[in-house]
Amino acid sequence: MAAHAGLIDVHRGDVLESEHVGSIAVVNAAGELLAYCGDIRRDVFTRSSLKPFQAAPFVASGGLEKFGWGLRQLALMCASHSGETQHISLARSMLADCGLDHRHLLCGCQVPIAYTQAARLPRADEVFSELHHNCSGKHSGFLAACLQSGEPIENYVALEHPLQRRIRESLAQALRRDSPFQLGVDGCAAPNLAMPLPQLAQLFAVMSAERSPGSFAEIYGDAAQQCFQAMTRYPDLVAGSDRSDLVLMQIGAGDWVCKAGAEAVQAIGIRSRGLGIAIKIADGNARAMPWIVVEIFRQLGIGDSHQRQQLQELVARPIRNVRGDAVGCYRPVFTLSVA
Repeated sequence: MAAHAGLIDVHRGDVLESEHVGSIAVVNAAGELLAYCGDIRRDVFTRSSLKPFQAAPFVASGGLEKFGWGLRQLALMCASHSGETQHISLARSMLADCGLDHRHLLCGCQVPIAYTQAARLPRADEVFSELHHNCSGKHSGFLAACLQSGEPIENYVALEHPLQRRIRESLAQALRRDSPFQLGVDGCAAPNLAMPLPQLAQLFAVMSAERSPGSFAEIYGDAAQQCFQAMTRYPDLVAGSDRSDLVLMQIGAGDWVCKAGAEAVQAIGIRSRGLGIAIKIADGNARAMPWIVVEIFRQLGIGDSHQRQQLQELVARPIRNVRGDAVGCYRPVFTLSVA
C-alpha cells in the first residue's frame, strides 16, 4: 500500500518543527483520476463533506417542494454552520415547517463554532440547544425526509433506519460500487461513510457539473446541481464568519464549491474546470489546510489573476505567538503527479 505524502512542513524560525502528511486526489465527473499524491486507495471517512449527498435523496424526491423550501434551506442542510443568528433562525423555521422543534433533533448540543472560531468564551448566562450544533440543518433535513416518506422520526440516525439505508444505497448505486461502504458514526450521531479519496472527489466534480453523468442522473436527477447552486449562492449559511469554506467560495464567486469535514477532510468542486478535489491530512489536524488548497490551485492553474492574488493573501501570514510576534510559517512540500 502506498504511503501518505508530505504535504506541509511547519517551521519555527529556521527549524523544521512539525510535518503534516496526507493524500490528495483530483478527478473529473466520470471518476477518472487526473492528478494525485500520497495514498488514494485507503478508505477515508467523509465526515461533513458528505452532507450534500445526505441531502440529495430528499431533494431528488421533491422534498424541497413539499415543504416550500428553497436554496437557503438546502444550503443549511449541507452546512457545518457556526451557530450564528441566521443559522439558528433558519434551522428553527425548518423544524417549525415540519411541525417539530429542537427537542426532535438527535445531533446533541455544543458551544457554537462561532465562539471557537473567534477564540472567545460564551457569557455565563448564555444557553444553547441542539439548534446551535453545526449539523442542525442536516438533521432538520433528515426529519423532513422521514416525514416526506412516512418513516418514523424516532432514532432517525440509526444505521438501519430506512432513511440512512436509502442514503448509502443510492450513493453506492450512483458510484457503481461493488462493495458496501465501511460505516462509522459521525460527531453528530449520524452514520458516516468511508470511501477512497477519488470517490469523494468525484462527488464534488459531479456537483459542479452542469449536468450529472449517467448513474448520478439516474439516481439523483439534478439534485447534486441544486446542492452546488445552494452552497455557492449562500456560502455564509454553509459555514460562518471567517471560516475557510466561506472565504474560498467567496473568492470562487460561484465557480468553486467547498466543504470541509472533521479530522482534516476537505472536498472541493471547480465548475469551470470540471474538477473534483479531495484532501485528507493524516493526523486529523486541519490547521494547514488553507496552504494545501492554495498550493493545489497553484499547481493546477485554477483561478484568474485576481483570484490567485486573493488566495495568496489568504496564506501570506506567519505563525504568531500570543503577543503577535511572527515566529514561524507553513511551507507546502508536495507535488501532484499526473495520472
